[in-house]
Amino acid sequence: MPDREVHTIKELIFYQYAKIIGKMAFGPESKTEAYGFIKKKFRELRDDEMKWSDILREDRQFVEAVPVCAYCGSSDRLQWEHIVPKSLCINERCATCDHIQGIHNQIWACPSCNASKGTKGLYHFMKDLHPNVKHLSDCVPVLLEKKYLKTIYYCHQCNGTLDWDKGGEKLTVLDLDFPCLGR
Repeated sequence: MPDREVHTIKELIFYQYAKIIGKMAFGPESKTEAYGFIKKKFRELRDDEMKWSDILREDRQFVEAVPVCAYCGSSDRLQWEHIVPKSLCINERCATCDHIQGIHNQIWACPSCNASKGTKGLYHFMKDLHPNVKHLSDCVPVLLEKKYLKTIYYCHQCNGTLDWDKGGEKLTVLDLDFPCLGR
């Protein structure tokens, strides 16, 4: 569940990214042990006092990592998979958008995960894979989530939905998956 300061898609993306920064600095218990640090990083990102790295950093980490399925960890018959579905149809530019169609949006996946994910967004797919997990981002590998957040940010920016606030309802990570649905 996002923080009470999170009201828009843009803020939710930055909050998720701040949690990753906290996890990398303080380990898996950072949400409870370093909550103040996470809030500080969230505010710095939100207020444009801090910039996240270019996605090339994650691409480099991806190339240097041992090739395994980003979803289940298998190393069997890996294939390219688009984190944000290649079929995303927010507008006519999606079909040629490098953020969706290009290498920055690709990871390794086993055939089973690739087929199962299909056109689902990352968090919807992870919800299917881990139905009993309370916080979906806890089961998403850090590198995968970082690439996803940076890519989906551009999708929301292109669609004009970064400031979407769900009509005052509480946002969840599931709201990040498809900027073109339900808007």
